[in-house]
Amino acid sequence: MFLKKVRNRESGILLYGISPPKAQSTPEKLQEIADKGLIILRTLDIDALVVYDLQDEAERTAEERPFPFVSCLDPHVYASRYLRELAIPKIIYRPAGKFTNEELTLWLNDLSKQTLYPVFVGLPSPDSVPKTTLTEAYRIWRENHQHDSVIGAVTIPERHAILKDEDARMLDKMNCGVSYFISQCIFNVDYTRKVLDDLVAACKREKRHTPTVIFTLTLCGSAKTLLFLEWLGIHIPDNVKEALRTSVEPLTLSRQIATRIANDLAEYCVTNDIPFGFNVESVSARKEEVDASLMLLNTVREILNVARTKAAQKAKKSLLAR
Repeated sequence: MFLKKVRNRESGILLYGISPPKAQSTPEKLQEIADKGLIILRTLDIDALVVYDLQDEAERTAEERPFPFVSCLDPHVYASRYLRELAIPKIIYRPAGKFTNEELTLWLNDLSKQTLYPVFVGLPSPDSVPKTTLTEAYRIWRENHQHDSVIGAVTIPERHAILKDEDARMLDKMNCGVSYFISQCIFNVDYTRKVLDDLVAACKREKRHTPTVIFTLTLCGSAKTLLFLEWLGIHIPDNVKEALRTSVEPLTLSRQIATRIANDLAEYCVTNDIPFGFNVESVSARKEEVDASLMLLNTVREILNVARTKAAQKAKKSLLAR
């Protein structure tokens, strides 16, 4: 159970991330899309489904967006109305700054009536003036729902590479009640390890447990997708970028790269006693990319099973050594 695993700081959490359909779709079309998705989603052995809130990030950079922005249905509406038959927890992203205190209060109350868990995110542009700050949003959650829910946040290794303060940001959010973090899509393991190194050190200084960190893995099936990932601010090492750009089967190669990343991060977290999991992202409508994401999900599940075994063996040795 997702709630229990987060509260108990158990490693092995496995998520699957999707985006809602286009907002301009008719109700009939939305139900058709949902019904097709449910056929796949019902078969998945996962702890929770992540439903993203896609925002137009054009103001974040002057570079042209590789794919045009298309407004999507509110993730809460999609999860609670069209995916209501899916009997697993759902994690709903929400840009808190777009809503007033009253609106967020009502939204959180509605989530609490279902098996839905919030992840607050910031606004896409640093110049945007929020109606509610993240700190205020966390306070509203904490005052009303901390006893029957958990709340997550996003962590961005690329931000730490520039500002060197991602560990401090994470600690601040932990002080607000956040108990787990879902990363931005990861291609640069070194960036991610640096965040974790600094986070572990900071938690030791403050004599507190490290939070659960869930690493997002995504696939890159084309040169245009590669450009889009970079446009989003995801750092892809030059050797990885060149390999994907020149590969005749980029989707297969991308799955192999994601598998290596998962193995590396699993080993790191077991070694450093960090509770962790993975979120396999699938936001493409192309069948071959959806199929590849499901293959990656199965591979990652195996990696988590091996990691749990290693963690148990390590804990046993530590206990015997006392």
